[in-house]
Amino acid sequence: MLNEKLKNYHIILASGSPRRQHFFKELDVEFTIDVRTVEEIYPPHLKASEITDYLAQLKASAFPDISENNLVITSDTIVWKDNMAINKPIDFDDAVAMLQNLSDSMHEVYTSVCFSSKSFQITVNDCTKVWFKKLSLDEIRYYLNTCKPFDKAGSYGIQDWLGYTGVEKIEGCFFNVMGLPTRLVYKTLMEIANR
Repeated sequence: MLNEKLKNYHIILASGSPRRQHFFKELDVEFTIDVRTVEEIYPPHLKASEITDYLAQLKASAFPDISENNLVITSDTIVWKDNMAINKPIDFDDAVAMLQNLSDSMHEVYTSVCFSSKSFQITVNDCTKVWFKKLSLDEIRYYLNTCKPFDKAGSYGIQDWLGYTGVEKIEGCFFNVMGLPTRLVYKTLMEIANR
């Protein structure tokens, strides 16, 4: 349905994330992939969704040459706890420290998605709250050695072993924690199609 409505647009997904690519396929959106590198540095005064909005728009700025009918989609996800962003781990020990920090507490996951064309730019974001049980060091090490989530903000994927065993509850969009607020993306694409 969405694919038919967006037939006037050539969708460019600027993400190397296999999860995001899978979501767009499942949403019935035809797209090509074009990932351009930007230095993901943001002003230190930004907080929560301001960070992900800024970084999604920064990634879009790598496409100054958007032609008519092209729609570039960029995105960014962070984990937010204790008034600070938790990004991807540097190494194994950093990942252990991150998961110990998330253990037995609630954190928020923010994802922003930026839709850029020659004539407009729309940025949307979503927040999901995630509660972890108390994680033992053995559980953390087992998870990191087994699933190797070193490419993920907060050092975990909610769709794998730690999500099965460690998440007590979530409030908000599950798929947002995986890196794409699918309902919000669908709604925004429908609005763009009907412009």
